[in-house]
Amino acid sequence: MNQTLDEFFQIKNSEKQWKSIYTLGGIVTIIALTGILLDIIIGSVNGGNLAALPQTAIDRFAQFHAGKFQGLYNLDLMNIIIQVVLIPTYFALYAAHRNVNNAYGMLALLVFLFGSVIMVANNTALPMLELSNKYYSTTIESQKAFYAAAGESMLAMGAHGSPGIFLGFFIPNIANLIMSIVMLKGKVFSKINSWVGIIGSVLMLLYVILVNFGSEIEKMATAFAMPGGFLLMAWMIMFTIKLFKLSSVNSKEASV
Repeated sequence: MNQTLDEFFQIKNSEKQWKSIYTLGGIVTIIALTGILLDIIIGSVNGGNLAALPQTAIDRFAQFHAGKFQGLYNLDLMNIIIQVVLIPTYFALYAAHRNVNNAYGMLALLVFLFGSVIMVANNTALPMLELSNKYYSTTIESQKAFYAAAGESMLAMGAHGSPGIFLGFFIPNIANLIMSIVMLKGKVFSKINSWVGIIGSVLMLLYVILVNFGSEIEKMATAFAMPGGFLLMAWMIMFTIKLFKLSSVNSKEASV
C-alpha cells in the first residue's frame, strides 16, 4: 500500500514538473516572439538591404563608433539572444512528445542545441565592438592596421550573409523542420500547426542558402524570407497556445 502511494506521488510530482516546463516554454516563446517583432521593425526602419551593410572592418568600426546598438544589431546580436531564449521552448516541445515520439523529438532538440552553439560561437558582434574600441583608442597607424586586419578576419568568419555563419542559421532551421515533422506524426499539436512549421522552415532554409551562397540575389532571398518568417511566427504562436493548454490539462486528459 505504501509503495503504491509512493508511486502515485512520484507520478503526480513528475506531471507537475512537466507542466511547469510547458509553462516555461510558452513564456519564453512569447519573449522570443517579442524580440522577433522588434527585429522586424528595426530591419524595416533600416531598409533591410544586405548590400547596404558596411562591407569593410573600418566601416564597421565607424558604425560602432557612431552607435554601438546599430553595430551590434547588424552583426546579429539580437538573433543570438533570441536563439538562446528559445532553448527552453525546444525542451518543452520535446517534453510534449516524449511519450509519442521520444527519439525524433530528442533529435530535434539536440540539432537545435548544436546549431545554437555554432551560432553563438561564430557570432562576432562583441569581438568587433572590442576591436572598434581599440581602433579608436589608438593613434598609432600600425596598431590601427592590425585591428583593421583582425576585423576583416572576424567579418569573413561571421558577418551577416557570409558563409562563415551559414551553419549557425541553417542547422536551427533544420531543427525547426524536424520538430514540425515530429509534431505532425505525434498528433499532440494540430496538423495545421505542423504544416505551417514545415513550410516556413523550408522557405527559411532556402533563404539561408541563397543569402549565403547566392550572388546579387538579395531580392529573391527576401521573397523566401518574408513568408517563411511570418509562417514560423504563426507556428510559434500556435504551439505556444498548445503548450499553455498542456500545462493546465489534468492527469486524465493528459492520458487520453
